[in-house]
Parts: sequence; structure tokens; C-alpha cells
Amino acid sequence: MKLLNTVAAIALGGLSMSASANAATEIQWWHAMGGELGEKVNAIAAAFNAKQSEYKVVPVYKGNYTETMTAAIAAFRAKQAPAIVQVFEVGTATMMAAKGAVYPVYQLMTDTKQPFDPSAYLQAVTGYYTDSKGNMLSMPFNSSTPVMYYNKDAFKKAGIANPPATWPELEAAAKKLQASGAAACGFTTGWQSWVQIENFSAWHNLPIGTKENGIAGLDTALTFNKTAVVQHVANMAAWQKSKIFDYGGRRSDSAPKFYSGECAMYMNSSGSYAGVKNNVKFAFGVAPLPYYPNVIKDPQNSIIGGASLWVLNGRPKAEYPGVAKFFSYLSSAEVQADWHQFSGYLPITKAAYELTRTQGFYDKNPGTDVAVLEINHKTPTANSKGLRFGNFAQIRDIINNELETVWSGKASAQAALDTAVERGNAILRTFEKANKN
Repeated sequence: MKLLNTVAAIALGGLSMSASANAATEIQWWHAMGGELGEKVNAIAAAFNAKQSEYKVVPVYKGNYTETMTAAIAAFRAKQAPAIVQVFEVGTATMMAAKGAVYPVYQLMTDTKQPFDPSAYLQAVTGYYTDSKGNMLSMPFNSSTPVMYYNKDAFKKAGIANPPATWPELEAAAKKLQASGAAACGFTTGWQSWVQIENFSAWHNLPIGTKENGIAGLDTALTFNKTAVVQHVANMAAWQKSKIFDYGGRRSDSAPKFYSGECAMYMNSSGSYAGVKNNVKFAFGVAPLPYYPNVIKDPQNSIIGGASLWVLNGRPKAEYPGVAKFFSYLSSAEVQADWHQFSGYLPITKAAYELTRTQGFYDKNPGTDVAVLEINHKTPTANSKGLRFGNFAQIRDIINNELETVWSGKASAQAALDTAVERGNAILRTFEKANKN
């Protein structure tokens, strides 16, 4: 009898443990973070799950940004959407237009009675993800801005004391690097549309399109084929011939050119910091993007890239309080400071920035505050507060196609950018027609 009671107790205990283990409400989080960043995302979710027992956030890698957004849209239509999906910044207009699909973050936090103060977040970040009334529609997460990484060892070998501040200085530095044998290539770039057109324009206070770069209305048109962007692309085409510039791909495919020491400078997301740190075998620095002094005497401000977290409708009601709690956890100064320091992405709150500063991180790691200083360099203008064009992911593909014709010598900068604008405007008209009230 004692044996039966013991067995029963063990069985009941096992059932109790099983019930307890299964009690947590599961929350699917689809994301586009691979490699070291993906591992960190898993660690953030695991830490939240360990902190409480009501909810279990399950991160799921769905491929690159475009693949992740496409998968989420398809899943929503099939009524199998995750609660949270990471969408890159150029998908903002598309998500805003997806009526009925999105549960706005400001509404979520109100409905679930979670403490939420929009003013605690960096304005340069949240402005991208708010509606015309200033309401936050998504939760900023991995917000970045482009910076310039440079090979300190190669610079030392070439006798260059400081990273170039202007494009003419960069051209001169690249020639010195090549002549000294310190590097075969001057610079390469990731995300060429984002860095060399979108941020180039904001940094020089130039419009990309009308209607405040699409933020002020759907009836907008692209105009970057009428600004200093044309001369810049023409310069890059000329530099390509002597490897002052060397094209390496549309996204971050060019990173190995910098990691290997082939190219001495690399322009890409501040969020590339972890990848650079873990892959290079030389001392490296971080500097602001260069500018043309004949276009602007002092740069304006850069704009964000990266992504934010959108909450999708259609999930069981029990999941949404957990999503709100997770967002509160994710926005805490400690979590954001750790994420910022690890990844190079911007701290999304003022508290996270101050915590990082008081911890001495910027002093110990010179250059890691460049992204924060760049994006806050000046008060944003209509040209530099971001962009919100419909279906811009498709437009970026068009820009990439046309830029590649320039790099290969098949088209002039002016002809290629004219074609990109013409094709891009056709997409804007289609988006406008589909989303007019």
C-alpha cells in the first residue's frame, strides 16, 4: 500500500510539474536576426522567460528582413500569424496600411495597463514609428544608423593619423592606403541604397522625395535623381575602376572585404559592430559618415535603419498581456543598455543611453557613441527625419538594380537614377491607389 501511495504521489507530482510547465502562455516572436545577433535575441527571450512563469516568448528566425515580413503577411492571411514580428524600417508604411492586421503598441499598452511613457524613448527613433498624432505604432528594437568602420592598423601603415571626415579626404586616404600596400581597396559599403542614397541625402539635408519624404502623404514622388546624389554615385563609379571603392553586394555581403583587410574602410549599420568585433584580426575604429563640404558645411543628421516589433491581431487574447510585459522588459534600461553595448544598435531610451555612459562603456570603447551622436547631430528637418514610402522594399530592389548597372559600367549615374525614380514612382502610384480612403 505504501508503495502504491508512493507511486501515486510521484505520478501526481509529475502531473503537477507537467501542468506547471505547460501553464506558461507561449508567445511567438518572428525575427530576422542571424548569427551573433540571433543568439543574443534568444538570450533576451530566455532571460524574460526565467524572470516570470506566466509567459514564454519563443523567438523564431525567419530569414532576412524581407523574408520575415513576407512570411508574417502570408501567415496572417492564413490566420496563423505570430504575436510579434520584426519588420525593417522601410516596411513601416506597408504595415501602417495593413488595416486590421496590426495591434498598435500604444493601444496594447493602454489596454493591458502596462506602464508606458513614449517620452522615455529617443525622439529620433520613435518619430519613425508614430502616426500623425504622435502615437507609437510599433516598438523600436534594433534601431541603427550607418557609420564608417576603419582599419586602424592599415591606417597606421599608410601614415594616416585620423579617419577621413569628408569624401575628398576619403579619396586621398584610399590612394595612400593603396600606394603603401596597406590595403588593396579603399572602402566598401553595405546596404548601398540605405547608406549611399537615403542616409547620404539626410546627412547632406537633401530630399529623397516630396511630401517630407513620404511622411506627409501618399501622393509623393521620388526626387533623388535631381540632387547631389547623382554626382556622388558618379564618383563611386569612377572609384570602382581603381578600387578606391569596391562593390560587395546589396546587403551586408561586403563585410568579408573589410574583415579580411582587403578594404580599409566599411560603411554599414552601427548594428554591424558585433560582427566586426568578432571577425576582424586588427584594431578597428568607428567614425561618422563622410560628407561633401561643397554641399554642406556641417552635416545634418543621419536617419535610422534596423527594425521595430509589430504586434499582430488574431492571436488569443491571453497572449497580449504577455506581449506588453515583454515590451516593458525589453525597453528597460538594463536590457537596452546591454543590447546596445553588445550589438552597436542605438539605445532606444534615454535611460539606456545614460546608463551606458555612466558605466563608462563609451570611454572604454571609443567610437561606440558615434551612431548616437550622428543621429542627434542636429534637429531633424523635413529632409532628415526619415522616410515613409509605400512598398519601399520593392523600390530599394529597383535602386539596387540600377546602381549595379552603374558599377558594371552599363549606365551612367544620371541615366540609372532617372530610371530608378521613374520605376519607383510607378510603385508609389500603385500603393497610393490601393490605400486611398
